[in-house]
Amino acid sequence: MNHQESLTAYLAAFVSELVQTGLMDVVVSPGSRSTPMAMVMAEHPEINLHIHVDERSAAFFALGIAKVTNKPVAILCTSGTAAANYYPAIIEARYSRVPLLVLTADRPHELREVGAPQAIDQIHLYGQHVKWFADMALPESSTEIIRYARTIGARAAAIASQAPAGPVHLNFPFREPLIPKLDEDIFQLIERPTGYVKVRNGELTIREDEIKDISLKLKGYKKGIIVCGNIADDRFAQAVTHLSDMLKFPILADPLSQLRSGQHPLENIVETYDTFLRNEDAKVYLKPDVILRFGAMPLSKALTIFLKENHQAEQFVIDGAGGWRDPSSLSTEMIYCNETIFCEQMLAFSEKRTSSEFLENWLAVNHLTKANMALIKDSQQLSEGRLFYQLADMLPEGATLFVGNSMPIRDLDSFFLNNQKSIKVIANRGANGIDGTVSTALGAGLYSKPLYLVLGDLTFFHDLNGLIASKLYGIDVKIIVVNNNGGGIFSFLPQSQHPKHFELLFGTPLNLDFEHAVRMFNGDFTRITDWEHLQELMRHSTDVKGLNVYEVVTNRESNLAEHREFWRIVSEEISNFVKGVR
Repeated sequence: MNHQESLTAYLAAFVSELVQTGLMDVVVSPGSRSTPMAMVMAEHPEINLHIHVDERSAAFFALGIAKVTNKPVAILCTSGTAAANYYPAIIEARYSRVPLLVLTADRPHELREVGAPQAIDQIHLYGQHVKWFADMALPESSTEIIRYARTIGARAAAIASQAPAGPVHLNFPFREPLIPKLDEDIFQLIERPTGYVKVRNGELTIREDEIKDISLKLKGYKKGIIVCGNIADDRFAQAVTHLSDMLKFPILADPLSQLRSGQHPLENIVETYDTFLRNEDAKVYLKPDVILRFGAMPLSKALTIFLKENHQAEQFVIDGAGGWRDPSSLSTEMIYCNETIFCEQMLAFSEKRTSSEFLENWLAVNHLTKANMALIKDSQQLSEGRLFYQLADMLPEGATLFVGNSMPIRDLDSFFLNNQKSIKVIANRGANGIDGTVSTALGAGLYSKPLYLVLGDLTFFHDLNGLIASKLYGIDVKIIVVNNNGGGIFSFLPQSQHPKHFELLFGTPLNLDFEHAVRMFNGDFTRITDWEHLQELMRHSTDVKGLNVYEVVTNRESNLAEHREFWRIVSEEISNFVKGVR
């Protein structure tokens, strides 16, 4: 075989094996050195190929697809700094446990470190932020190398999916000429045509005797809480709410736990803890003896402090991916078991309690906080608290809600209340950055609809390039931009007490009119005038196609004052309540 035929056979075998593993989506950023892989992938009838010129945005777009499909998504780019632009999304995938298959084209070995153009050191380019790296062999058509290519494809997809899921990097050196031979059925495999090697990933479990031992321990505690952070398993909501009912422990549900919305039982779910756990009387009144924690660390700083302050309590951390999610070193037991399986097994060996005064105390404080939260909607000016308070009512059934970091995700935590609409809430909380938010959301919107994105003006500006995906792939999205002309979160931090350089270093007002950028991507832009205006737009939002941006202009100083006044009122009410029942 000549070079062109060997190149084609090698890559066709690799791509075929990827498809056999279930990979469907590939996001390609155009480039010269990646030509052979891109052309072979475009030829495969079962691959959904998405073109994205900006590598940074492309990687986050793929991240969004993988978040909602829970399947590996491949990203492909040329050599050089193109690969470096993948780095932020790879870091996010690593820490948020999202499967990505990173395919970078490279110069062949003889052109490395000799001054060849567009050649950088791509060996272990992403360091420990990928689960596995392989510098691939040069293309050959020998039986051994074809087997090698297929095995690597199956292995890479399996490792990316294996708990904890994450990114895998394969670096492909290609010699010129780079054009594959596509004039025949290149994907017809003679040896093991249905897949060269099948990798079966299992779920972590613990022995029955260990479950019984944990159940016996929990039987001795009446003051227990269940804390649920970001978790992606659709089966988890029913399992954990049934366990809560069995043990009579309240569930403190982070908005990314998928527990605040849906058809599962909601009566034991506490959602306003971020507000009332700022009150010292409440923290004493609700002091637990045991804590069960599932999923990622919660968003709420107030809850994190509460967990630290209760270091005397037994804390069981259940992690189905075998990680170590314990930044404060509080856990007394680290349980490596699939979270849903753990709940189901506990149900089999736990005795159902008929009542719990401790549970009722938590629910009473939660109810009191929600009653006072209604004060937020009395605000006639456009404000961030009221936006998130009424967001669940405005969203349609089954909506996908993607939320930007900094203040939006925190306001969601504080004001987004329980509902039965099955709203899927997503955010990039692996590394908690603002980069790539628009791109990730649109990637999620490819398969999870209807899509709504709420983010701040700095986050929107940071990823305006991502809007191109809506135009290219007809992704319908409604984006609410909370424009407080700067970094609103810093007003809540100690930096705000030092006004001399605050606006320059932290407030960072951009004074941008986003309408021009939205129009460039064939989008519609609306500046919200009042609450009735926004509610009317949201009522008809499912009928509107394409890219639609609703800008809600707020004031940073007013927002800070509103939050503090709300916390003050609720704190007084809770203190009076707690003192009255003692």
